[in-house]
Amino acid sequence: MNNMKVAGVNLKNPVILASGIMGTTGASLSRMAQSGAGGIVTKSIGPRPKKGHKNPSMVKLDFGYLNAMGLPNPSYSEFSEELRIAVEKSDVPVIASIFGGNAEEFVEVAEGLMGESPAAFELNVSCPHAEGYGASIGVDSCLVEAITAAVCHVVDVPVWVKLTPNVTDIVSVGQAAVDAGASAIVAINTVRGMAIDIYSGYPVLGNRFGGLSGDAIRPIAVKCVYDLYAALDVPIIGVGGISKWEDAIEMIMAGASAVEVGSAVYESINVLGDIARGIDTFLEDAGYSSVEEIVGLTHRRI
Repeated sequence: MNNMKVAGVNLKNPVILASGIMGTTGASLSRMAQSGAGGIVTKSIGPRPKKGHKNPSMVKLDFGYLNAMGLPNPSYSEFSEELRIAVEKSDVPVIASIFGGNAEEFVEVAEGLMGESPAAFELNVSCPHAEGYGASIGVDSCLVEAITAAVCHVVDVPVWVKLTPNVTDIVSVGQAAVDAGASAIVAINTVRGMAIDIYSGYPVLGNRFGGLSGDAIRPIAVKCVYDLYAALDVPIIGVGGISKWEDAIEMIMAGASAVEVGSAVYESINVLGDIARGIDTFLEDAGYSSVEEIVGLTHRRI
């Protein structure tokens, strides 16, 4: 598959490692780059060290994963060296995922990491289980617009904004990000959920509730991508429940210019390369010359 440019980033292929998975060190990010990823996104990094929620923080269910990590991270000042290693050792673009509690903190982190030359920033305004961060901000289109505008003003690389599905109108939030200068919209983050141990009566997660990922949320993600593609004039990066090439093709036909893969990496770190090769084979067998030809295809079928 030939290199492709999506939202100002030159990807090796359309399959990107999602934030939070194997993205905590430069070595692990580089390893994922070598496994066949077209690009890699770091763990979400914030302004101050954060321990995250108490264990258990992640459980496997019959239909996906439920996690409440709580955005644990060492802070941007401690992570900058890991980002530098990832950029130097990877032959694919490295996108820095960042979070904060307000526009000033987002700007602080972005400015603090710019010197390590990330290919883009992905703004996490969508984590469903970190109080004061993520979805606490991402449900408010005015806050999303202000944060996006502030970061776009201080960086000279593309800014992607990752949205939460836990809203009544994801398109209006996406439009606010685009109006503020976002180069792409990433959709979606995990869906808020909970599981209970019926023998003890206690919640399974230490935080009580968390974010559901995996196969169960793919139809939600596909619908969000479909709606965003129809309404916005920037590329959409589809994420949520993608574990095989057929899932990726479905997301692309809904309107995604590229996809991110997260939970499936727990089953095999080679899944990104497998999906990329599957997409390639599908395109060749179906007579398409590029991914771009099938982006949003479903919209043209209706």
